[in-house]
Amino acid sequence: MSERDDAGYVHGTAAAEQDRLARLNTLLNGRSLDALALTGGEFVLELGAGLGQMAHGMIARGASRVVGIERSAAQIARARDLARHAAAAVVEAFDLRQGDALAPPLAAQEWGTFDVAHARFILEHVSDPAGVVAVMARAVRPGGRVVLEDDDHAILRLWPEPPGFDRIWKAYERTYDRLGCDPYVGRRLVALLHEAGLRPVRNRWLWFGGCAGAGDEELQALAINLREILRGAEEAIRDAGGLDRLTFEAGLEALDRWRGRPDATLWYASAWAEGVRPV
Repeated sequence: MSERDDAGYVHGTAAAEQDRLARLNTLLNGRSLDALALTGGEFVLELGAGLGQMAHGMIARGASRVVGIERSAAQIARARDLARHAAAAVVEAFDLRQGDALAPPLAAQEWGTFDVAHARFILEHVSDPAGVVAVMARAVRPGGRVVLEDDDHAILRLWPEPPGFDRIWKAYERTYDRLGCDPYVGRRLVALLHEAGLRPVRNRWLWFGGCAGAGDEELQALAINLREILRGAEEAIRDAGGLDRLTFEAGLEALDRWRGRPDATLWYASAWAEGVRPV
């Protein structure tokens, strides 16, 4: 994850947040990799490499080499710790570098050579998403692919809605505005590809949600992730929404009760789009 640090990223990079991200990667990476549809042998640029789990998945799916760019030193340290448990071939094919998505540390001869440039859940956290996509367009070779996946937080729906949750979620969305970021950037992905001079070729939703029922572990995992997102950003959320502590705590307690209901339902999806650099 790039162009952010503890001061500019509402979630921070503390150990608890890294644990949340690791669990979320485990939950979501498979469907993101399916959509990416690597065919084998690709040279990939991964902006916002985070803990490196997505890059490891790309290599397992056939990428010959992945250059990952991550700004946070804490994330890089955790990524290298996780890599100790990866296969030797994965470690050798993953080149993790510290740097900014708007000015990635690539050698002159690397520009314009990547088969794929990929960014997931980054554009919502940067003040210049168009600039990041322009960098990706410059990085890929003619005919190369730029793949974006990001959030549009307005589409989240919980049913039955936990009392007070909507107020907390809307305040969470406003924390992005206060950082100069866009919580609805997902709906703009195709436009960003077009503005960067790329030819948009696909867009879709990548579903993640669930409903209560026997063995529905995904709903519980997503609900816990949602709670941890809100808890980790509590100070910023309360400030943005003018919420006192009792109101905030009541909303989280309602969320906890909700996930125990037999009719609990979470509807969400990430926006996904692909563009190609003209030959």
